[in-house]
Amino acid sequence: MATVSRDFRLQMEGYGLTTAEIHYHLPDHPSLLQTYIWQEYDLAPKFPELRSFLDFWTQTIEGPLHSIRIAHHKLIKPSEWQVVPIN
Repeated sequence: MATVSRDFRLQMEGYGLTTAEIHYHLPDHPSLLQTYIWQEYDLAPKFPELRSFLDFWTQTIEGPLHSIRIAHHKLIKPSEWQVVPIN
């Protein structure tokens, strides 16, 4: 019996692919910014997975956060139908 992948199961539960561009200050050079890209399936608009990762970041990683840009897309959604006349 075939098993369903975790990613597909999450998409069927309403999760969408979320990408976060995280800008943070370098600990040794606070005037410089570095970028980290995070990507995971998450639930918009509250983004519990991203929030959990950011909590981990602030508690564990020395580089203070500067800004975050988020992109989110549901990969599985209702399809759209359109009537196309045939001449």
